[in-house]
Amino acid sequence: MEIEGGDELDRHGEKTLASARSHCCRELQLQEFADKYVIRSLDPDFPDLAFSVDRSDGALQQLTGTVDFGNPNKVSTIYGVAGIIRLIAGTYVLVITSLKEIGTYLGYSVYHAKSMRFLSCNEALRYSTSQEKKDEAYFMSLLRTVESTTGLYYSYSMDLTLNLQRACKLTEERLQKPLWKQADPRFVWNRSLLEELIEAKLDAFVLPMIQGSFQTVQFTIKNSPAKLTLISRRCNRRLGTRMWRRGANLEGATANFIETEQLFEFEKFTSSFLQIRGSIPLLWEQIVDLSYKPRLNIINHEETPKVVERHFHDLLQRYGETVVLDLTDNHGDEGQLSRAFATEVEKLPHVRYVSFDFHHICGKGNFDNLQLLYEQISETVENQGYFLTNDVGNIVLEQNGIIRSNCIDCLDRTNVTQSYLAWKSLNSQVQKMGAFSSIDCISMHPDIYERFKILWAEHGDEISLEYAGTHALKGDLVRYGRQTVSGLIKDGMTALSRYYMNNFQDGIRQDALDLISGHYSIRRDGPSPFQLNGFETFSYLPVASVLVVGSLTVTTLTLNQASRNAQHFVSSVLWAGLAAGVMAVIKANGKQFCSRPRLCGLL
Repeated sequence: MEIEGGDELDRHGEKTLASARSHCCRELQLQEFADKYVIRSLDPDFPDLAFSVDRSDGALQQLTGTVDFGNPNKVSTIYGVAGIIRLIAGTYVLVITSLKEIGTYLGYSVYHAKSMRFLSCNEALRYSTSQEKKDEAYFMSLLRTVESTTGLYYSYSMDLTLNLQRACKLTEERLQKPLWKQADPRFVWNRSLLEELIEAKLDAFVLPMIQGSFQTVQFTIKNSPAKLTLISRRCNRRLGTRMWRRGANLEGATANFIETEQLFEFEKFTSSFLQIRGSIPLLWEQIVDLSYKPRLNIINHEETPKVVERHFHDLLQRYGETVVLDLTDNHGDEGQLSRAFATEVEKLPHVRYVSFDFHHICGKGNFDNLQLLYEQISETVENQGYFLTNDVGNIVLEQNGIIRSNCIDCLDRTNVTQSYLAWKSLNSQVQKMGAFSSIDCISMHPDIYERFKILWAEHGDEISLEYAGTHALKGDLVRYGRQTVSGLIKDGMTALSRYYMNNFQDGIRQDALDLISGHYSIRRDGPSPFQLNGFETFSYLPVASVLVVGSLTVTTLTLNQASRNAQHFVSSVLWAGLAAGVMAVIKANGKQFCSRPRLCGLL
């Protein structure tokens, strides 16, 4: 079901909520007046609930009863308030303008936010200084980037941030609280944006959203319906883009940290298998410099051992015993980083480190070689198990530990490996539920196995889009278990797209993420963050590109005429020298020509 702004929301068939469970307004009306925005609930469970936002100063006011402000300039339907942010001279309200119902999670409808819009409350901007107006304009351009954020999911009735094992252990008292109070703050994408709504006690409008992936497929086993769901939750603690957020910060939070849950439902049994991924939790960077593969740099810091300890202590408290699967290369820069990681991890109890050179062992599409990795950890994986509830909701089994996978990006190699472990676990779950015999497995049922592989491939694409800006590489290994010619061509095009995104767009994307996640705080009385020096005062890349292309073009033309005129030969040499000089300057200052974030540092 797809719904665009202004259409009527069809909620037929959605599971009736238990009286104890709180939920959010499912449908809202946006009224736009000259001096204010009014957002009213159209949900029968929240009659006459509304609030206003002043368009001059962004002041919130909860409205009771049917307050009449006259005829609005415009009326439209929206499907949630994602939050509020205050910049230098204005306040901006992020609302969901269209959505798509994509499935259910434990019986409750799940929606994908297809489009969003910031409502501007910045009438005071006219009284700002020239520099403040420039700064506000840049911040507003970042908000436009936020409006097109991909992979945002939510439910009006169910908290998506908690995995099944945690959700089943919630107390009745916590279930009666608003959704935002039930949520795991690590996985609430709009956590910072919701603060003003929470302070104003507008709980029915506070809509926690996750960024990640939500995929589901249904099929039949022994004439009984079965459902497989894959849900990933991206952590907000070190949110960022591929090159500008690497490694860990001093608190131990890592880039691209994602909890992935595979749910299987069959004959009233429900199982859950959890895995996590995250960047290598050292202090390291890989600054773009126009080269295809920038050098890795490990930052020597006295806090490094503590950073690693903090990271794994947090995992131990949340998930139990941790097994680290390090899929990086054993040579070159990756090998150096991997060895430094191994040295620190081996100091920690309750953490097992396993190195597996994915490129070397599974090179040329030898996907089956992942069995070599599984043989090393099979006993631990089986002991950790999975979570299982029976037909009356009682807990039968619990997952006691976690597999933490990483490569350099925690995207392509990681997704292939996680899909393999998920396949192994799913076989055990289906057998435990009695759907398969002890010698039967998913791969013996092509229709089910194909859907499983497509589910994981699409999941990998979505996670990659959020971090790297492109689809995943090695998608063929997940879909088909081998590399195809068309897949190699697609991977080549994707690699070029990543190069472009990382070098020329991710600086702005990183600023947008730092702004809306609360990692950058607006300083109204401080210096402008955009009064920069050197190359960063304006973009030299277009000028340099014109000079290089122009020089090469003129060089070619004059060379064609050099045989007839010695003067043309001299001109050719001069133009060729100019082109070489410009290229040398670009290479020497590669970092300066790239799109760089301006708001926050790397750590």
